[in-house]
Amino acid sequence: MSDWPSISELAGQVQTGKQTATALVEKSLQIISDKKTYNAILWTTEKRARQRAKVIDGKIKKGESLGRLAGVPFIAKDNFLVFGAETTAASNILKGFNAPYQATAIEKLEAEGAICVAKANLDAFGHGASTENSDFMITKNPHDKTRVAGGSSGGPAAAVVLNMAPFAIGTDTGGSIRQPSSFSGCVGYKPTYGLVSRNGVIAMASSTDVIGPLTSSVADAALILDVIAGRDGLDSTTVERDKSSYTKLNPKLKGKKFGVIKEYLSDDVDSVVKKSVVGAITELKKSGAEIRELSLSSVPLALAVYYILCPAEISSNLGRYDGQRYGYSYKEARNLEESYKKTRSVGFGAEAKRRIMIGTYVLSSGYYDAFYLKAQIVRTKLINEFNEAFKSVDFLIGPVAPTAAFKIGENTKDPLKMYLSDIMTVAASLVGIPSISIPISESGSLPVGLQIMAPQKADLELLSVAKAAEAVLA
Repeated sequence: MSDWPSISELAGQVQTGKQTATALVEKSLQIISDKKTYNAILWTTEKRARQRAKVIDGKIKKGESLGRLAGVPFIAKDNFLVFGAETTAASNILKGFNAPYQATAIEKLEAEGAICVAKANLDAFGHGASTENSDFMITKNPHDKTRVAGGSSGGPAAAVVLNMAPFAIGTDTGGSIRQPSSFSGCVGYKPTYGLVSRNGVIAMASSTDVIGPLTSSVADAALILDVIAGRDGLDSTTVERDKSSYTKLNPKLKGKKFGVIKEYLSDDVDSVVKKSVVGAITELKKSGAEIRELSLSSVPLALAVYYILCPAEISSNLGRYDGQRYGYSYKEARNLEESYKKTRSVGFGAEAKRRIMIGTYVLSSGYYDAFYLKAQIVRTKLINEFNEAFKSVDFLIGPVAPTAAFKIGENTKDPLKMYLSDIMTVAASLVGIPSISIPISESGSLPVGLQIMAPQKADLELLSVAKAAEAVLA
């Protein structure tokens, strides 16, 4: 349970003078300090956060109207360009880099009065499912410090569950919002591809990178999405948003058709996770939802497709980090040769190197047709299968991950086993559809998430049915 009221309630308290932005920022910073042993936070932006809170409180005293997030603290994953702290994407390559501008999503949140108080940990450049690939620290699960919080948005997910702020903002390329939300026990929302601008966010795989909120409730996620969604001239991949507000939810289950993806409930899924998901589906059926089983024959190939296409895009996107343009001040970089050696000496971590090499390999002469081109063909087949499935059902449903949170160090020596953590989230990323993880139960002391997917641009419908499911399954 969150120690914070709903985001809209909190902003309302600030706007009416019942609460001050300064008090909220101080509360958030204090909780971050008190719970620093969880390693959720890389940097705080306390000086700038306090200044912004003071300005907001001053406007309230003058009777000026503020936005829908007035005075509400939030935490940004450290791959968002944000003023007031370094932006490193948890990589030594970017150590010391201070952003010259802010991400569009951050600007939109601040325009509504939100206050960024910290930057959260992640797997370096988003490459991972556990934050164990961070160059700086490993985030610990809020429910069990011996286990991971998930990844790559493990820091933001843990921060929300630990009540460090009412919400966080993260990125999801193959499951990096949904999987840590499942592992840590919060709501994680991946919008339709292109619904939120990627401008000012450090790229991983540009054809699947998506920005979304991590919150304590579906209603809060809907509010944050409503603020950050929409076209942006600085990101040519952005799409038109719904004309109506994403907060105008119509939560009902009766008559809604859910397709249970057969391949997501195989014998490879942990028995406790499977039991939790099947139990949740039963409860949805009792509440009037229509449930049917569907088979998507190409889904078992999605992980292989993802780990061909994703590294290919990574190898291209990481080419800009050549040791000369990022990471060190002008004074330090005057001797470019020494700066280059210094940066490269700490350089990319093992996982980034692995993905760069895989990506370069599949794009190289003689292998492009054998791997990359075939993966793109299968991706198209996946898109067609999902489109066909949505002709007979409104939503698709299944687990977020095959297991609950695993122990720190358990999978680090086996990259393939680590990649399998994404097996149930990558398909939605490859086809560009919206998907959400909502907490449904705990396996022992560990959370389990339910994944619900909808057709492209059906974000309002997905949030509505997720809110209805949340009420039934809470």
